[in-house]
Amino acid sequence: MPREKGFAAVLRWWRQRRGWSQLDLAQRADISQRHLSFLELGRASPSRDMVVQLAATLDLPFRQQNALLLAAGFAPLWRESELSAPELVQVRKALDYIMDQQEPFPAVAVDRHWNMLKANGGMMRLTEFLVGPLAPDAKVNLADALVAPDVLRPFLVNWEDVVRYFIRSVEADAAADGTPESAELLDRLLAHKGVREVLNELPLEIGASPVLPMHFRKHDVSLQLFTTIATLGTPQDITAQELRVESFFPMDDESARTLRSWAAKPKSHGV
Repeated sequence: MPREKGFAAVLRWWRQRRGWSQLDLAQRADISQRHLSFLELGRASPSRDMVVQLAATLDLPFRQQNALLLAAGFAPLWRESELSAPELVQVRKALDYIMDQQEPFPAVAVDRHWNMLKANGGMMRLTEFLVGPLAPDAKVNLADALVAPDVLRPFLVNWEDVVRYFIRSVEADAAADGTPESAELLDRLLAHKGVREVLNELPLEIGASPVLPMHFRKHDVSLQLFTTIATLGTPQDITAQELRVESFFPMDDESARTLRSWAAKPKSHGV
């Protein structure tokens, strides 16, 4: 974000970050280029409706829309609730339903920085098999767990391919929301041993599969999984907008049989 926190500087920064000229933004927002120029120079003060209109045109996430309103001297528009708050009870029920339906395969709910919020039994069994049981109050960041050298990396056969794809998605998130927290997460991931070298390498070949699997191997157990990411379609709360549900599916019959056997006999995989 720009060092200057005034509305004019923040608006100009977001427009430039989107790669738009003043004319581009003015046309998209249905205002005159002259008026937009005055707003970016601080020669005119926006109304609250104008700030909301520009934020929507720039496709800012709710958190950044609130920041733009505050920079213009207005109260935030969007609330941010704890996931445990009463007003999010139906969202929690939806998350539980999705993750229950995913059984015996893994599913996890995370926030915008990949902090784990909820996990189903399949995810807990997979985690226990790979790295051992988690403490009840353990704070888990899935991005760090994937990229760091001593958590999942030793068991991920195609770690280079997976982390190359994942880091690009984190870069896209950081570019989209422009927050210091997203930039710090990206910097932290890039600082892990071997990550920058992997990003500078090109894949030797594109696999025949339509999706990139995560190929885990530990002892004589091999698991090949691919994932989907789901978000809420019509959020009206910052927490709800930033929720992601990642579901894991088997790529082959062997992986499916293993995951189903763990659900039938939770301790059969040696944890």
